[in-house]
Formats: sequence, structure tokens, C-alpha cells
Amino acid sequence: MAQQMSLQQNSFASFVPEAVAEILAGKLQLQVSFEQSTCVKTTSGETIEGAHAVARYLCRLVPSSTLYGTNDLEKAEIDNWLDRSLASDFTTDGALKNLDSILLPRTYLVGYDVTLADLAVFAALKTENGSLKSYPNISRWFNFCSSLDSLKAVLKRHPQDEAQPRTKQADIGKFVELPGAEMGKVVTRFPPEASGYLHIGHAKAALLNQYYQQLFNGKLIMRFDDTNPDKEKVHFEEVPRVGWGDQSGEGLVIKEDVALLEIKPDHFSFTSDFFDKCLEYADQLIQKGLAYCDDTPADQMKKDRENRVESKNRNNSVETNMALWKEMKCGTEKGTTYCLRAKMDMQCDNGCMRDPTLYRSKLEPHPRTGDKYKVYPTYDFACPIVDSLEGVTHALRTTEYHDRDDQYFWILDKLELRKPYIYEYSRLNLQNTVLSKRKLTWFVDSGIVTGWEDPRFPTVRGVLRRGMTVAGLKQFIASQGSSRSVVTMEWDKIWACNRKVGVVIKHVACNRGGGSGQLAAGRWVADWVIDPIAPRYTALEKDCIVPLTLEGAKVECKTIPKHPKNPEVGEKKVWLGPKVFLEGADAELLQVGELVTLINWGNVVIKKINRDNEGRVTSLEGSVDSENTDFRNTLKLTWLADVPDVVLTPAVCVQFDHIISKGVLKPEEDFKNFVNYDSMSTQEMLGDPALRDLKKGDIIQLQRRGFFICDQPYSPPSVHSSKETPCTLFLIPDGHTKAMPTSGGKRRKSTDPLLEIQQPAKKQRGPSAIAEEETDKKEEVPAGKNSTAATAAKAAEEAVPVPPTQGEAPAQTPAPSKAELEGLEKEIKEQGDKVRQLKSSGAEKSVVDAEVAILLGLKTKLKGLTGEEAAPAKKEKEGGGAKGKEEGAKAKEGGGGKAKEGGGGKAKQKPPQEKQPSSGKQEGAKKTEEKKGAAKVEQEQGKKEKEDQAKKDEGKKVTRLGLEATKEENTSEWYSQIITKAEMIEYYDVSGCYILRPWAFAIWERIQAFFDAEIRKLGVENAYFPMFVSRGALEKEKTHIADFAPEVAWVTRSGSTELAEPIAIRPTSETVMYPTFARWVQSHRDLPIKINQWCNVVRWEFKHPQPFLRTREFLWQEGHTAYEKKTDAEVEVMVILDLYRRVYEELLAIPVVPGKKTEKEKFAGGDYTTTIEAFISASGRGIQGATSHHLGQNFSKMFNIQFEVPGKEGEHDFAYQNSWGLTTRTIGVMTMVHGDNTGLILPPPVACVQVVVIPCGIKASMTEKEKAAVLDTCPNDVKNSQFVAIPRDTGEKIAVGNDVAVARVKELLAEMYKRLFNKKEYHIQAVERKQGTSKCSGRLKRDFDEAQKRAPRWTEERPQPGYPRDGNHGEDTDDRNQVRDYHLKDQGKLPPSELLVPQYHEDEEAVQTQPEHEESKSVEFVALHTVALPFDSISDDPREEIVQLYQEAI
Repeated sequence: MAQQMSLQQNSFASFVPEAVAEILAGKLQLQVSFEQSTCVKTTSGETIEGAHAVARYLCRLVPSSTLYGTNDLEKAEIDNWLDRSLASDFTTDGALKNLDSILLPRTYLVGYDVTLADLAVFAALKTENGSLKSYPNISRWFNFCSSLDSLKAVLKRHPQDEAQPRTKQADIGKFVELPGAEMGKVVTRFPPEASGYLHIGHAKAALLNQYYQQLFNGKLIMRFDDTNPDKEKVHFEEVPRVGWGDQSGEGLVIKEDVALLEIKPDHFSFTSDFFDKCLEYADQLIQKGLAYCDDTPADQMKKDRENRVESKNRNNSVETNMALWKEMKCGTEKGTTYCLRAKMDMQCDNGCMRDPTLYRSKLEPHPRTGDKYKVYPTYDFACPIVDSLEGVTHALRTTEYHDRDDQYFWILDKLELRKPYIYEYSRLNLQNTVLSKRKLTWFVDSGIVTGWEDPRFPTVRGVLRRGMTVAGLKQFIASQGSSRSVVTMEWDKIWACNRKVGVVIKHVACNRGGGSGQLAAGRWVADWVIDPIAPRYTALEKDCIVPLTLEGAKVECKTIPKHPKNPEVGEKKVWLGPKVFLEGADAELLQVGELVTLINWGNVVIKKINRDNEGRVTSLEGSVDSENTDFRNTLKLTWLADVPDVVLTPAVCVQFDHIISKGVLKPEEDFKNFVNYDSMSTQEMLGDPALRDLKKGDIIQLQRRGFFICDQPYSPPSVHSSKETPCTLFLIPDGHTKAMPTSGGKRRKSTDPLLEIQQPAKKQRGPSAIAEEETDKKEEVPAGKNSTAATAAKAAEEAVPVPPTQGEAPAQTPAPSKAELEGLEKEIKEQGDKVRQLKSSGAEKSVVDAEVAILLGLKTKLKGLTGEEAAPAKKEKEGGGAKGKEEGAKAKEGGGGKAKEGGGGKAKQKPPQEKQPSSGKQEGAKKTEEKKGAAKVEQEQGKKEKEDQAKKDEGKKVTRLGLEATKEENTSEWYSQIITKAEMIEYYDVSGCYILRPWAFAIWERIQAFFDAEIRKLGVENAYFPMFVSRGALEKEKTHIADFAPEVAWVTRSGSTELAEPIAIRPTSETVMYPTFARWVQSHRDLPIKINQWCNVVRWEFKHPQPFLRTREFLWQEGHTAYEKKTDAEVEVMVILDLYRRVYEELLAIPVVPGKKTEKEKFAGGDYTTTIEAFISASGRGIQGATSHHLGQNFSKMFNIQFEVPGKEGEHDFAYQNSWGLTTRTIGVMTMVHGDNTGLILPPPVACVQVVVIPCGIKASMTEKEKAAVLDTCPNDVKNSQFVAIPRDTGEKIAVGNDVAVARVKELLAEMYKRLFNKKEYHIQAVERKQGTSKCSGRLKRDFDEAQKRAPRWTEERPQPGYPRDGNHGEDTDDRNQVRDYHLKDQGKLPPSELLVPQYHEDEEAVQTQPEHEESKSVEFVALHTVALPFDSISDDPREEIVQLYQEAI
């Protein structure tokens, strides 16, 4: 029986199955048809969809085919290539280079013949259609595949679908697929109110409805909501119809607005057309007891609904309600006091369901129905009825209507009407804008704007009049898509869309195949916007033009293109002549002899500059340098020629600002308090003669000024008034936050008078003087300068000298007398002292600002007299005079250099306040013990004297590099000092977040290198997933997130805009990664998935952060795996737990106890949690080191991670998952365990510096003779060829011969590591002190004894990461691949159902809950559980079985 295969018509996506069918044509019977998707129907009637799935199925039908490989390994490789081709993995240079290297020795990607891998990758590269010239091996392979006869036949059928070179994509938002949409059956509607002009919020609604109508070849209804006669305005019904097909009658204003948007509805209607039907349905609700008439006053009704109080009329009989309803319909005096309310649910949490109003009495005549009706339906009642009756299938509404959805469907349910789908999208909100028709009407009625078409208004007509193009507006709407995220947009975004090149889009529906019922594939077509098509013109400010006389220039006319890059825009005439006009601001910048460029003419040399008495440029003289065509480094100037009989065009440039001065108004703020009454400015210009030809609506660019739209064309002098009408141009915003420079070019002078004063003075003085001045300013000028800016600017303006007229010498200013200068300098000094005194005494800011203003004024006055800045006040050190300098020098000498505390093998630094022994004779002399004791007493006395002196002399510097707290007395302060003074942590201005300095990060890098290498042996791959999590993703798994909910940090703002839906920062990544796992896993062949990522996470809610141990943001690795079998997953849990143990014991020299968490302590949502725990002797607490969780199938069921069971077609099962993590807490635990009162002690495997060589007594400043004298006094070391080694942990001095230095240093490091690991007193004695002789202490001893027995052989035979080893020290590979013996012999065999068994916890309730990344709360928790292994039977030596499973896992 022939197989039936459907291929997606005219799509290259079906290339792979089509090629397979071509290759297997003689071995397989296929009936091929071209439809809208690729699928195949099996003989059993099942359907297989997807190009690659169909290709695999076809290959399996022909077992002799090699297309899908000849063995399982080849099939796995082929599947990998298929996945890569689907993931668009060949778009980057790195991926192509990798593919090129793979193809270097190969003809085919897999095996020795063409396979699905070749077909899929070929199709992917063909689709991308990028250049392969840089990849010779790919080019060779690609050309070879193209030459295959079977592929040639397929390629011939797809000539039109070969992809074009990639181009820039348009900025298109996400358009969500409509639920239940069918081709040709989708009906949408756009229902505006007939009470005003459309604004751009309406434009978004209209364009979205049109988008879906075109996408599905459906129908668009435009329906006027005219349910309220009060709001209907005749004015909006009297505008002539524009381009509205063959609709009869006069069109509405809104019709014209919609026509301007190029939207043509298929049907036009009014809600009033259905008034009779609405009355019938209201009768039905009353008769069913689902509606009642109510005369409660409106204000009281509102309060009752808020307080969930039922109306007294709610339980009236049907007869009573029908009688009152009749009164309402007749418009009687009694009837007008009633309204009709739905009887829904007054206790509902949704306020819209608390008996809303369905009808209200209105005696005003309706514009269309006149006095026929006395009652009118509300929009909420009429809308669902009319939607259903008109056949609307999808009602698109903004999210503000969300609460009314229940009401919408309640009405349809009770009336038994068809229910449309509702899709919500976000409302368009704009900064500095109001969109309420009531508020916009106030602006019109108040005369603040000229009307509804005012360019400052957000109406469609307003923005189009200001220069917005329909294409630009569509682009902006398209970039928003149909998202539900409510944001407040800036206008810059809209205007930027209006200016962009070639990315504005139109939506076009294309039928594939041409038949009805075929899917319409929406595509976006590029359209031009204003930048590429706007012609260029020139205009100069009328009152600021300066004539330039050009020697050798003649009157002539030449033709140039209107657009330099687009000749299709056309050409214009430009007049040249001996006299031209320049911008006045440009003229001020020119210098004699300067070469400048006149745009569209050439280079000109400035020969003379004429100025008036006030220093302003009045005219220029120059000559044309036609031979010089180098325009690269010249100033570009716009100009206009003054030619007889050629009249320049008068023009007025108008610029608009926002009519609301505040960006975002709060609900309680009155918009009238933020009205910008000065939102329009005008400027008279002289422009090109060609500007006379502009028509209304033409968009142009005035060079160096921006884009403009012609609002009023030029008119010649009127025969009545003899006055000409200038061309009126509106500036079109282009989305830039900075204004376009109109004149002055790049060399425009600063407008800050303070800068104009300071810059010349800084050039005259040296860098040191400038730095001294800036330092002085910091002391004198407060942070807030608002009160002083005006004073300083005014003083500066008075002090700036006026430039002299060209050719004249500067006016001579009488020199100030010496007494005058000295008096002014004295005033400045006294005023500066006064300012400093006020600041030090904490005076009010306003008082300080006033005095600072006086000080600046005095300095400006001095600047005006001398041309130099006032010299900054010289501040003497506190402590004063020569004595202070002397003591400062002594403090500097005594402080010495900076020294880190701790580090493997580092020398200890003496406290800075102790006087260091001087070099010379004392250094080499032998001192007796008595002298040492006397010296020590002297030092203690000197230290006390210096401390007393330090209290008196506050100016003396103290380095305080050493630890000032002890580990035993003040552990918290000791820990804070050790991590900062050892340069591991730098505090940050966000609480709970810290800077990891290089010393700390180097430790983390060594841990990362070790662990990463080990998990790679297990087949774990590194990846990275986003740090942001949507609220929906977190809420999907409520059990899991409940454990972290208090610690989740949320992003709620984007700039100054509130996000519609906050975004979480990952506290952990299950909800980020597992939806992806669900997409990756289709078959058991996709398992196992083993992913690890090194990243940061944020857990926010806690009060007392501690660096490394408990932080809001920390680094970690988190592994997430998925397996087909539970046993495989459980083995991995133990393997990873053992790797964590090795990190602590082999790298950090910290003995830990593995165990299992109780049900209360386990990871929320998991089956069980295993952990390793360390003990902090200083605090007497246990601390969690790392965890490895077995999640079972809990998460796979939540996120639908399932696979088809092998051998059981159609049967699916859920994956078994694990997660495991290790954090930078490791560094904190290491510091707490090994640090002492001198500083940090680093275990050698993780110390980035393990040995420090200190040449004692020799200084860099010594001469060679002095160095030789020092060496002569060291017979014990230099002469005996030895040195002294001091291990950091003991401080013991050990003499080591130079000949055995390398070997001995290795031994010392190994011994140091062993001592750190075996410090039992840190672990056991502290516990016994804190909890007495409890039963638990003996067991705890046993556990730590067992842990110490497992101490790694960190010697020359067992080198570790970071340990310097030579070629004789190889890796103990076998031992690295083995899991440690967990000493099960003494415990006996455990039940098969138990993975980890608690060994001792007398009081289970006493065990404190210990969430991830939190310190244990009680000392009892250190009595940890002992690990057992997941075996059905345990042999005498369980090591053999775990090794076997571990090697299988690898």
C-alpha cells in the first residue's frame, strides 16, 4: 500500500523529506501532494508531522537504506546534525569555522554515503544563502552535494524559494496567533465612539484589527458605538466622505480618519441599528428574573456596589420589574428615575459583576433615531449582543476591559447567543500626553490649541499634520505588536520610526496555491519613509544673515539633485554669485585665512572679517578656491546667493513642544496644573527660491536644521492686500533626544559662562595649578548649585571682555592698583574661610549657597581685573605647621607599605604602629633574650604613648592593616575584617551584594576548574540560560516557588516607566530551564540531558547578610539533568555529592559529613535531598556546603518533560530529574575554618600564590655596597646556602638547603595541607564545649574521624590543582574515577527502598529547617546523617559496585 505524503507547497522547508523521497523513489511507494504543511499518513492511519520526523520515518521504511545511518552511533550523530540544522546553528562565523574543520578530512558528514545529516545541513546553508568562499571545505562539500542527481531534481522544483541574501529586519513586534482562527472565517470589528476625532490609540486598535483581518482573509467591521445620545455630536457627522468606497450618505469625521490610515472596512454599521434587538433581549432577562429596575441614586449605587450592598429593588417580582420597565421605555416622569440592572452577583470579587447597569433613561434626541427611544443600552450590554449578531469571531479589546470579560460572557450565556473569542492587547500610553476625549476637548474649548487638527494633539489628523507619515505610524504600531504589556512610550520612538530607512512595513496577505481555504501567509514589505525621499533645501534665519563677498565668482545657475543619494527625488536649480548670505552664528566662528566649504558649491578662503563696535560680524570677504577639492577637514556651511532678479522665498519655521509638561501624570493629579502654555515657537527664514514650488503636505529637509512639512504653501502678493503669504514649515521630530545643530557647526561656543571664564585660565596655568583649583572648588561649592548658578552666570557675563572690531587694537583697561588687588584677595580669603566654617558647622544649605555665590562673584571680579583665577587657599594639615609635617612624615615611615594578611606561605606584617628596626649594625648584631625582653617592654610603652598621642593628634595617619578583633571574642567583626583586609571582598552600596576581588575570585576559579573537569567526564555540558523569569513561569510551579517566594527580586520599571508585568530575577533556574527541556525531549534517544551552568542568582529577602555565607547575589554552578531510568538518576545524585565532598576535602582541606536532609529540610518539590555539611568551630554551628537533589518525576510532570517509551509505540513516560549546586559559600566556609587572628590562611591547592620570597634587609634604595654589607652579616643563610621557610599556619621557622629547595617546599605545602585537614580541635572541642557530654558528641567524633580517614593523599604521589608538580608526578586517574568508601561495613545492609538513612536524631523536631544558602540555626544540626548507597544488595566491599556504576555513568 502506498504511503501518502504531503509537502508544504512552495517552501524550501520541505527539502529534506522531498530529497529522501527522490533518493528512495525506486524502493518506496509514495503518493505525494503539496499542501500547507509537511506530513505523512501511515498505513495505520496515524499522521506524522514535521520535515525531519517525516524524513526519519521514510528512511525506516527502507531498512537497506543508509540515509539514517548503519548503526546506533551513526544514527545518534545524524540526530545531532538534524537538531543543529533546526536551531539555525550555521549563521555565525564560529559555527561555520567549526563545520569547515569537521569537513576537512570528510566527504560526508556521517559515514561513507549521503545521509539525512548532509541533506539537513545542506538545506540550512541553502536557506541562509550566505557566502561560503571563506570556508573552502564547506564550499567543496556544498558543491559536491549540489551536483548529486537526486538533489538536482529537487532543487529544480524550488527555484523561486531559494533564499535571498539576508537584509536588515524590520522592527516588528510579536503578533499572537488568534485562538480558533480559521482561514476565511475570521471577523473582527473596530467600534469607536462617534464623539470626536480618532487619536493614535484608536489607530492602534484599527490597525491591529486590520492585521488579523488580512492575515486570515477575513472581514473587518467598522461599527460606531452610538449608544449614548449625550456624546453624539452632529459636527462629527458633517465632514465630507473621503475615499470610502460606495458607502451611502455623508461620512463621519472618523471615516475620514480611518481612510487616512489606509484602512477599508468590509462593512459599516451603527450600534443603534440593533436598538430594537437589544430591547427584546432586555425583556428576556427581566422575564427570566435576571434583571430588575432600580431607582437608587447614582452616587449611592456606586457606594453600594463598592460595599457589596444589595439594592432594595433587587428582589422585586418579575411583574413589578416589567411594569417599571414599561415606564422607562415610555419616558414617564417616574420611569426617568429608574435604570435597568443585571442581577449577577453582588458578593463577587470582580466589581464589574456586581449588578451592572444595562439600560438608562435618556430623553435627549439621538442623532440617528431621533425621539424614538427613551432608554438606551450601555456599551457593556450592547457590545456582546451586537458582536454576536454581526458574526464577530474575535473581539480585540485593550487590557483595561479585562474585568468586564466575565460580564461580557454572562450576558451571552443568559441570552443563549454565540460567544466570540476575546483577545486582549495593551493600551497605547504616551508620555506628556492625555488621550481622554474629555481632556482633549478642554484644550480645544480653552483655545490653548487651534482645534482637533492641531499639530500638538495626539489625534491622527494632528500627528499627520505635524509630519507623521501613515507608513511611519504603521511601523510604530507594528513594532508594538499585539503585546499585553502596558508601558508608557516616549514620543521619540514614534518619530524615530517616521525617519528610519527602508524598515517601514505594510502587511500583505499571500495565498499559497491560489485556492480558497489555503493559509494566508502574512509578510512584511519594506516601504520608504521620509529620510530617503525628502528633498534637501536651504533656509537661513532672516534676522541673522551675514553677507560674504567672493572674489572671482560669477552669476550662474546650475542644476543639482534634490537628494544626494536618491536621484529619483528630482533636481533643483541653485544660483551662484559674487555675493552670498551665511548664518550669523557660522560667521562668528570663521577666522581669517580659514578654508571652509559651501555646500553644493566648493571651497572658499576667508580673507577678511568686518565687525561692528560691539564685536559682531557684519560682513565677510573671501575668494573661491575651485582647484581645492579636499572637503574632509573643512567647516561645512549653508548659504544662499544674492542674485538680481532671483527672489528668495520667505518662510516661517514652527517648532512645537509637549502641551503637558510632566512625562507621566499620576491618577490623582490634575492635568490642568501641568499645561505648557508656551508650546509653540516661530522663526522667520529666507529660503531657496525652489521653496515656492512646495505644496501642502510636502516633506522636505532644511539642511542642518531638520525635517519639515509644508503646512501652508507660499502665495504671491494678494491683489487685495498686496502682501505675500510666506511658506509655513512645521518641524518634524526625528526621535533624537539632542537637537540638530542649526548653525555654528561642530565648533559652536559653549553657552556656559563659567566654562568660558575657566577655559582660557586653564590653558595658561599648568596641570598642577588646575588640579589644585579643582580641589579647592570641591571644598567651596556645594553639591546643589541651583541657587548660585544665576549669580555666577551674571557675574561672568559682566566680566567677559567684548571682542575688538576687526583691525582695531583691544581697548586698554586701566590696571588695578596693588592695594585694590590685595584688598580683593583678602576678601576672597575671608569669604572662603566663612564658607568652610559654615559647611563644617552643618549650616543650612540655603545659607551656604548664598555665601558661595558671594565668593564666586568676588573671584569673577578678580578674574575681570587680572585675567587670572584666584589662587586656591592653601590648607594646612590638621595638627599644623612644621610639627604636623614632621609627625606626618613619621607616620608615613612607620606605616610602611601595604601588605596583605594571609595567603599560603606569606610573611606576617608587624602592626603599623610598631617602629620597624633600622638597617645597619643593629640588623646584624646578636641580641640576648634579656635585651629582647627589654626591647619588647620599650615597644609596648612606646605603643601606648603613641596611642595616647594619636588621640590628641587627629591629623596623624594610621594604616590599621592588621586585624583588630579576635576570632574567639568577636567572630563577626573578625570575619568582616579578614575578608576585607585580605583583599577578598569589597563592600558595595547595595546591601547584601559584594565585589569579589581577584584573590577571592581566583579561589572560585580553581574550584570551577576542578569541578568542571570532573563533570565533563560524566558527559555534562555547560550552557547558559537567561536570568530573567516571567511571572507566568514562576506561577506555573507554585510548590517550588513557594520556597523561594520571599527571596525573589522583581524588576518593575524600565527607565521611568512602570512595567505592566514585573519580571523576576532567577533565585534558581528550574522554571527557566525545564520548559526548554520539554521542547528538547521527544524520544528516549534525547535522554539523558546533562546541563550545567555557571552563573549568578539573586535571593533578596533577609536582614543580616554575610559576605560569601549569606548574600543577596552569589555565584554558583547549578546542574540539571534528566534521565530515562530512575536508577541512573539516583546514581548521579551520589556521584555529584562525592564530587562536592572532594571539593571541600581535597581542595579546601575541610572535612565534611555527607548526609540526607529530612522531609522538612529537603528541596521543595524534590523526592529527597543529599547534602554535605561542615562545622564552624568559632560559631559552634553546622553549615550546609552543597546539595544534590533527586527530583523524581515531580518537575517533569509539571513541565511536561516526557518521552516515548522504547518498544511501546504511543506510550509516554516522564523523565527522572536531578539538580545540584555549589556556591561561593565555599570561600566563606574556608575562611571561617582556617583563618586565625593574624589573618587569612589559604590551603595550598586553592592559593593563587603558594610561595612568597622575601629578601630580608635589602631595600630598593640601597647601593650595591650597602647590599653587600647586608649579605655579609647573614652567615647563617647566605653563606650556608640555605633559607628560612615559614609555613603560614604554624609560623615555625624551618631552615631549608638551597639544593633541596623545590622538593622540600612541596613537602612543606603537603604537610601544611594535612595539618589544616586534621585540625580536629577546631571541630570537636568546640562542640563539646557548647553541648556538653551529649550522646551526640561521641557520634560526631566518629563521623569526623571517618571523614579524616578519607583525607586525600595530598603528597608528591597525589598532586592537586594548583600544586607545582614536575614530570614525575602524574595523575592518579584510577583513583580520581572512584567514589569514596562510605564505610558501610559497620552499618550493616540497608533496606533497598532507602537511599540515605538518618543515623541519629533523638528529637526530629529539634532539627532546624535549613533552606538553600542559609546557615544552620542550632548546634544539634551538626550531628549529621551518615551516607548509605542505593544498592539492592551490598557486598563486603561496596567500593567495587560504586566504582562500576560510576564508570558506567562516565
